[in-house]
Amino acid sequence: MARIQFICYLFFGLLSAGVYAQAEEDIAVVDSLYREDQIYLGFTYNLLAGKPDNITGPQFSGGFHGGFIRDFPINQRRNIALGLGLGWSINTYGQNLFIGEEGGTEKTIFRILDRDEVDYDRNRFATQSVDVPLQFRWRTSTPESYKFWRVYAGLRPAYVYYFRSNFEQPGNTVRQTDVPEFNRFRLGATFTFGYNTFNFHFYYSLNSFFDEDAVVEGEKIELRTFQVGLMFYLL
Repeated sequence: MARIQFICYLFFGLLSAGVYAQAEEDIAVVDSLYREDQIYLGFTYNLLAGKPDNITGPQFSGGFHGGFIRDFPINQRRNIALGLGLGWSINTYGQNLFIGEEGGTEKTIFRILDRDEVDYDRNRFATQSVDVPLQFRWRTSTPESYKFWRVYAGLRPAYVYYFRSNFEQPGNTVRQTDVPEFNRFRLGATFTFGYNTFNFHFYYSLNSFFDEDAVVEGEKIELRTFQVGLMFYLL
């Protein structure tokens, strides 16, 4: 009887040791392979910067951004990584730069609107783009914790496949979707920091909305955008 008990204890002891060893092996695998692949969603308030100085944004301007980023850790702890993704953005910019077309031609007309001279209800342009965010990433994450501090900095190249300017006043509406002077290839610098899901996000465009052929009142239109908002990362 004692021999049978001994054999049972030995059997279950070896079984437990095997399970424990397997659990340790699984943890080791997780430690060596985990990454922060993320879906991101963001909302921004869009400001205009650049020249001419009398182009202003009196109307609300906003943006929505979403996509997926693949994580590529570059150190053993896996808290430093590169991120490469694919996303989509929609942005609106309310301002006082009228964009029209000269009758009978394809020449674009740019004009700064003065409220004292022109009565209008709305003047804005909107864009939709495909984005390719590239990030250098630092975080305090571990395989067991999804709540951590993060700092992400990088670039966001994009291609604008949709552009529309919209001017509305009583009895008159002007819409433009084909503006040759508009730069469809966009490039901006990004910086994001925060804790867990909620993060502050900043974006500054490195190239102007319009090329050197866009001129108003004898001055080149060198408009850029500075975006401030919140970014949400979902694992």
